[in-house]
Amino acid sequence: MHPSSAPLQPQRRLARQVRERLVDGLCRGQVDIDKVLLEFFSNLMAQTGTQREMQQRRDAWQSFQQHSGEWMRNVAAAWRAALADAPTSQRGSGFYASELSFELVDDDVVENKIVASRIALTVMEAVSAGFEALRLRIQSLEGQELSKEDILRPETVALHMVEQWVKSGMARDDLQTVMDPLQRELAAVVQKVYQACNDFLQSQGVVAQQDLRVRVSRSPTGSGTAPLQASPASQALAQTQQAMAAARDMAAQASRFGASHMAPAGMHPMHPIPSMYAGVSPLARARQRAQGVMVQLKRLLTQPATGYDMVNAPPASAALAHALAAHRVQAESYYGTVGAPIEDYSPAAVVQLTDVVRNRSAEFKKKADTEGEKAIIEVVALMFQSILTEDRIPAAVRIWFARLQVPVLRVALAEPEFFSNMEHPARKLIDRMGSVALGFDSTALSGSALEAEIKRIVQVIEQYPETGRRVFQLVFDEFEAFLAKFLTAKQSTAKLVSVAQQVEQKETLTIQYTIELRTMLKDMPVRDEIRDFLFKNWAEVLAMSAVRDGPQHADTVAYKRTAADLVWAASAKPNRTERAQVIQSLPGLLQRLRQGLTLMGMTGQAQDAQIKALTDTLAEAFLSKTAAIPVEHIEALAKRLANLEDFISDADMGDMPLDADSIEMMTGIDASSIHVIADNGAPVDEAMVAWARELQKGNWFTLDHNGASQQVQYSWHSQRKQLHLFAATDGTCYLIQLHRLAAYLQASLLVAREEEGLTVRATRDALAKLQANPERLLG
Repeated sequence: MHPSSAPLQPQRRLARQVRERLVDGLCRGQVDIDKVLLEFFSNLMAQTGTQREMQQRRDAWQSFQQHSGEWMRNVAAAWRAALADAPTSQRGSGFYASELSFELVDDDVVENKIVASRIALTVMEAVSAGFEALRLRIQSLEGQELSKEDILRPETVALHMVEQWVKSGMARDDLQTVMDPLQRELAAVVQKVYQACNDFLQSQGVVAQQDLRVRVSRSPTGSGTAPLQASPASQALAQTQQAMAAARDMAAQASRFGASHMAPAGMHPMHPIPSMYAGVSPLARARQRAQGVMVQLKRLLTQPATGYDMVNAPPASAALAHALAAHRVQAESYYGTVGAPIEDYSPAAVVQLTDVVRNRSAEFKKKADTEGEKAIIEVVALMFQSILTEDRIPAAVRIWFARLQVPVLRVALAEPEFFSNMEHPARKLIDRMGSVALGFDSTALSGSALEAEIKRIVQVIEQYPETGRRVFQLVFDEFEAFLAKFLTAKQSTAKLVSVAQQVEQKETLTIQYTIELRTMLKDMPVRDEIRDFLFKNWAEVLAMSAVRDGPQHADTVAYKRTAADLVWAASAKPNRTERAQVIQSLPGLLQRLRQGLTLMGMTGQAQDAQIKALTDTLAEAFLSKTAAIPVEHIEALAKRLANLEDFISDADMGDMPLDADSIEMMTGIDASSIHVIADNGAPVDEAMVAWARELQKGNWFTLDHNGASQQVQYSWHSQRKQLHLFAATDGTCYLIQLHRLAAYLQASLLVAREEEGLTVRATRDALAKLQANPERLLG
C-alpha cells in the first residue's frame, strides 16, 4: 500500500474509541437484558402446565437467579477482551471459521454457533441500517473491511453471550427458552449503541462513505487509476452488488448451520456431523434457512441505492397508485383478453400468463417515481415468475395465483413487513394453498371443492384490495376452516376420524381414571385382586361408557357406583347385618359387572372366568376377619367416583396403547384400505416428536411403509395429537400413533414433499436472479 493511502494513527485511535464506546454501551445495557429475562422466567414459572413442565420452569428460574450475575460479568469480560483483537485482518478463526479448515469441531462449539447465528439474524433485522452506516465509517477510518470477529458485528456480540451462558453453568435449553425476549432486548440495546457510535463519528466529521471501489474507475490505458466520481447508475449498481454481498455473508450463517446437506462452519464436509446436529428437525433447519433468505432480502431493499424505509413505508406515488387502481377495475377482462381464456388451465396458458406477469411489471415500473418502488415491483414480479414455473403445482392453481400478483404488490408497497416476516398473512396464504395443491394432478383437481375454494379466495382478495393484510388474514382463516372439512370429507375417512377420536378419548380417560382410582384406594385395605380388576378392567369400562354416552349418563354413573359397591363387598364383614346386605346385593352387582365387561368387549369364557375370580374373592372376604372399611369411607369413595371428571388432571400421560384390531372392527370399513401403525417402542429423538406435533394439515409426504412407497396427504390429528391420519389419492388411509410417526420422520420413512414454503422458495429464486443480474432491480 502506498504510504499516503495508509490510515493515519489518529484515525485508528478514533476507531478504537468507537469500539470502546460500543462495549461500554453494551455493558450498560446488560441491566435491561437481565431484568427482561428474569421477568420472563418468573412469568413462565407462574403459568400452569404438566408437573414436568412446571418443574422444568422452576429449575430454569432458579438457575438463572443463581447464575445470571456471573453470566453478565463473564459476558462483559469477553466483550472487553475482544477489543484486543480488533482490528487485525479479514481472516477469521472464530464465528466465521474458514470453510477450508479441516480440523474437527467440538459439539458445544457447533451448538453455540447455531444459537448465536439465530440471535444475530434477528438482531440484524432490527439494526441493519445502523450497522451499515457504522461499518462504512469504520472502513473509511481503517481502510479495510471489518474482520469477521470484530466486536462491532452483532454475530460476535451474540456468540460471546451464548458461550458465557454455558460456561456460567446454565443449560443451553434454558437459553432456547428465553430466545425471543433476549433477541428483542439485545436488538434494542445494540440499536442504541450503534446510534450513539454513529453520532460520535458524525460529530468528528466521519461520514458513511460507500466502498471506495464505487468511486474509482480504471483509466482507459489501464496504467493507473483516476479518482473519478461514478455515474448515479453505476453507483446504484455497485450499491446493489455490495448490499447483496453483505446480505449473503449474514444469510450464509443460517444456511451453513441449517442446511441438512452441509456440515457446520469450520468442519470439512466429509467429517462426521456431531450427534446433536442430527437432532435438529428438518422443520427447524428450514426455518433457519428461511430466516437467512428474509435477512438477505431486507438488506437488498434497504441499501442506499433504493432508499426504501422498512419501518415507515411511504404511500405509493400517484402514477403508480393510479395504475394499480386501474388494474383492479380491469382485472377480469384483462386476464380474459391476454390470449388465455380464464378457464384455460393448460400448460401453454401458464407460459403465456408468465409473459403477462413480466410485461405487467414492466408497465408498473414505468409508473414508479422512486427507486424503492422499482425494487419492490421487480422483487414481487420475480417471486411470481418463480411460483408460476413451479410445475409440481397444477396449472389451474398457478393461473389463479397469477392474479394475486397485483394484490400482493399493493400489500408489499404498503407493508414492508411482507419482506421480513414469514408469518405475514399474504405469505402464509400462498404457502398453504400451494402446499395443499402440491400432490394433486390437474385431472384430480379439476372441478373439485379445493379448486373452487382457491378461485373464491382469489376473487375475494381482488374485490377488497384496499384492506391490505386484513383480507389476506380473513381468507387464510377461512381456508384453514375449509381444509378441516375438505381433508376428511370422504365418508370412509370421516368415519375413521370419528372412531379414532373416540379411541383417543377412551384411552386418555382410561389412563386418567386408573390414576385417580389408584389415588382413592391408596390408603384403603382393598384386596390386590380387586385393585387389579379396577385398574386394568373397570377403568376402561368407565372410559368406554363416558365416551359413548357421556360422563354423567345414567349408565356411566351406575358403573361408577358399581366400583364403590365392589370395594365394599370385597371388604371384611364382621357383623351379620352387613353379610346379609352383601348376599342381597350380590346378584345385581354381578349383573352390572357383566354389563360393563361386555361393553369393553370381554364376553364368553373370558367374561365367565373373570366373574368367577371376582366371586371367589368376594367369598373369601365374606369370611375374612381382617379390618373392615367404614361405611362413611365407601360413601366418600362413591361420591368422588360420581364426580370423577372434576379430579382428573390434564397432565402429560405419555404413550397410550392403540389397538389396531379394535379400530378396524369399530369403523366397519374394509381393513385392506386402513393401515393402523401403532407405537412399537422404537427409540426416537424428542426433536422429532416435537416436529410430528407441528405438521400442518394438507401438506404432502412420501410414505414408505412395509416396503411400499405412497404419496399421502396429512389429513387429520386427534385432539391430543396422539393419532395422525394420512390419506392417499386412491383412498388408502394410514392412522399413525405419535411416537411411531416421529420414528418414521426420523428414519426418513416419511419425507415431506417440500421443507420450505412456496414464497420462501420464490424469494430465494428472485435473489438468485438479482445476484446474477443486479442491473434489473432498478432498470
